[in-house]
Amino acid sequence: MKDSFGRNINYLRLSITDRCNLRCHYCMPAAGIQSQHHDDILRYDEMLRIVAAATTLGIRKIRITGGEPLVRKGVIGFLEQLAALEGIEEIALTTNGILLADYARALSDAGVNRLNISLDSLNPHTFNEITRGGELKRVLAGIDEAEQSGMKIKLNMVAMRGVNDHELLDFAALSQHHPWSVRFIEYMPTIREQQWQQRIISGADILVLLNKHYQLEPLTSDHFCGPARPYRIAGAAGTIGIITPMSEHFCGSCNRIRVTSTGQAKSCLMSNENIDLRPSLGVRQQTELIDALKKVICGKPEYHRLGSDPDSTTPFSMASIGG
Repeated sequence: MKDSFGRNINYLRLSITDRCNLRCHYCMPAAGIQSQHHDDILRYDEMLRIVAAATTLGIRKIRITGGEPLVRKGVIGFLEQLAALEGIEEIALTTNGILLADYARALSDAGVNRLNISLDSLNPHTFNEITRGGELKRVLAGIDEAEQSGMKIKLNMVAMRGVNDHELLDFAALSQHHPWSVRFIEYMPTIREQQWQQRIISGADILVLLNKHYQLEPLTSDHFCGPARPYRIAGAAGTIGIITPMSEHFCGSCNRIRVTSTGQAKSCLMSNENIDLRPSLGVRQQTELIDALKKVICGKPEYHRLGSDPDSTTPFSMASIGG
């Protein structure tokens, strides 16, 4: 289905939990967030109904997010049911990797095609500082297991000035020897950390640095590709991506909608608007649910104003929405 600006919406990001086993600085406050009551979180069968309704509108790719999706019990069985739905062509999952070593094989067997793994440092101390307690070795072990299982891997690094910007070249080098997509993401001030303006490194600055050390070849994106501008270091096994939500928003090509773990459907991560799908889930027929999702797609804004007007968006934890 196309939205009112002619964008083909074929991608749904579905958060299955707001809980997380890390406390990354850019995602949530040090004290964490108040978790939703169990009864307020959608059941798996309700999520499957939402996805089934979305496929009638042309949704073909599903990304499972959180919080950290692997902390929710029963996730493998849910993914198996999800993969069995008619119309789904690709299932991806975003994880911080802490539990990945234990789940990688089961995820692949359940039908997950791609993994996005959040990894903001290759230094154990820096990683621990950013995540407020995470162990890098557990994530690296998970990446090894995921690679052996055959799933396609994307590593997501949020580039932050004065925090991990000295590791940009180290991350780029990973793409030379592994068939991974290494993606650099501009820092987004969703929770309004103090002095957040000083953290931002533009995608243009990242490209300047990479071009000084490598010969980069621009690539074309596939029809399910997200917002990254892809490149390849000459002769590399993998690729590099630059994601610029702040300096050069990619709203004109955005192809996604989102549903939170509490059933709030959003057409844009940075929008304060949402539609509660739970009343429609109480109706036996799917028509009302399909109509609600149509409203979400048709109400998708032309662009967000986070880069030019951060105060236009109410501060929020990415874990509560499913970043």
